[in-house]
Amino acid sequence: MRIALGLEYDGRPYCGWQSQPDGLTVQDMLQRALSQIAGEPVPVVAAGRTDTGVHALEQVVHFDTPVERPLTAWVRGVNALLPDSIAVRWAHPVPDEFHARFSAHGRSYRYLLINRATRSAIHAGKAGWFHAPLDVAVMQDAARCLIGEHDFSAFRASECQAKSPVKNLTQLEITRQGEQIIFDLSAGAFLHHMVRNIVGCLVYVGKGKYPPDWLAGVLASRERSLAAPTFAPDGLYLRRIKYEAKWGLPQRQDQGLGSEDRVKNGTADFPDLLSSFHELD
Repeated sequence: MRIALGLEYDGRPYCGWQSQPDGLTVQDMLQRALSQIAGEPVPVVAAGRTDTGVHALEQVVHFDTPVERPLTAWVRGVNALLPDSIAVRWAHPVPDEFHARFSAHGRSYRYLLINRATRSAIHAGKAGWFHAPLDVAVMQDAARCLIGEHDFSAFRASECQAKSPVKNLTQLEITRQGEQIIFDLSAGAFLHHMVRNIVGCLVYVGKGKYPPDWLAGVLASRERSLAAPTFAPDGLYLRRIKYEAKWGLPQRQDQGLGSEDRVKNGTADFPDLLSSFHELD
């Protein structure tokens, strides 16, 4: 039997998603808990990896097991064995042809940035921070060149294992709510550190270090050395994994105003922005 799980986690206590010898990763914690419920080792396959300190509002995994358990065992039973920073949201039986990674046709990330002179104690580890004023309109202008299919080598980590640097970025929206700047990005897939490297470059433009057309030059160069340093992981959230409806996954579909509408209407606050990660246009 193949089971898909949707889970969320706070990435701060862990060395990323992928299993490591020291066992201090999200995957290690989840596999340990699942194995206790199953009574045997249970390896899992994830839709994508997240780095140290990166969070997830919806990571999707699948695993195979011959044991029969009620779905509640894979949710409440597993949650009872997980640390508070990791939680299974749902479990769903899927056919053998479903694959958490290869059946996905889109991924969405959100980066939350506090833009004020002093760092935030309340949002420490949950949002990035930049001390100098940032011009959102200028960043929006610069970001337009990244939409579409491009070679994103200039925004790729040296250790990236993707077969191709060519990705199709379908969304890059930047909005401000008071001291908070929200970056929403969607693509079929992302390169290692791609989102954080893009955010770093946009911050350079927003603070006036470079004009908006500098970003197009960085993209065209395909040279990582010409781009900004990788931005901090604190504010990065894996927001959503997209699958075809035929799999019947119980992914949350929120109704009403999206986060961007609440920002425009002045009704969004920081908790709202966190809780609305699953809302898609």
